[in-house]
Amino acid sequence: MNLNRNRTKRLANSNTILIRPLRGWVPINLSELWAYRDLLYFLVWRELKVRYKQTVLGITWAVIQPFFMMIIFNLFFGRFVKIPSEGIPYPLFSYAALLPWMLFSEGVTRSTNSLIANDNIIKKVYFPRLILPISGIVSPLVDFGFSFAVFIGLMFYFGFGLTIRILWLPVFLMMALITALAVGLWLSAMNVRYRDVRYTISFLIQFWFFASPVVYSSATVPKDWQLIYALNPMVAVIEGFRWVLLGTNPPAFITTVSMVAVLAILILGLFYFRRMEKIFADEV
Repeated sequence: MNLNRNRTKRLANSNTILIRPLRGWVPINLSELWAYRDLLYFLVWRELKVRYKQTVLGITWAVIQPFFMMIIFNLFFGRFVKIPSEGIPYPLFSYAALLPWMLFSEGVTRSTNSLIANDNIIKKVYFPRLILPISGIVSPLVDFGFSFAVFIGLMFYFGFGLTIRILWLPVFLMMALITALAVGLWLSAMNVRYRDVRYTISFLIQFWFFASPVVYSSATVPKDWQLIYALNPMVAVIEGFRWVLLGTNPPAFITTVSMVAVLAILILGLFYFRRMEKIFADEV
């Protein structure tokens, strides 16, 4: 077992290892996370099996939800309200935004509940607790893969093709995952002590949805508000997906501001999570 020296002490004349929590702001041990990578794989695989076990449609649910949301958005926002879509067919315009949005919202929800859902493991055995919220953001990648395949089919149906910009897709995909992890670290740690946090997740996701350019373009936001608006990392992620896949205006300024914002949230969230980690076994 690869344990931090500051947290362990081998008792005299015994093979027992005593694990002691550190005080203050606890450093992040990335090597320890790598040592437990097999546990991460197991948690992700278990999450997928539980999610689709004894379901009639199985993995098809990963395609049905964003596809029907796209149809509803196209009907109300595309046809009735006629929201500008930068010359892109509105079904593609909205679906390109739903791809990272569904990944983000599912990741936040699962990572927030990851500690409470695995309370028995936390109480019985030691492992880096960061593994749990990380597994919560990794498992939705499978749903994203199937939804993305449907989107590629829609692109060819509307006469769009992939370009060299597709090489930038992993950057914005990683940014979506980092944003979900950054938010999930804060909420999962707070959810252990304050159980009503889980009841606010749906409200937070709904608010964040309308604060992100899912059904509209960020170009409609007044210029005086662009800097504040760019502090929402999902703005850069969504506009980045549209630029990579559909060739809309490149979100250079928005991406720069959003990356700074999400890195600040992530770093502070990591240290906050580690600081609260010593109470998890007692509180869950």
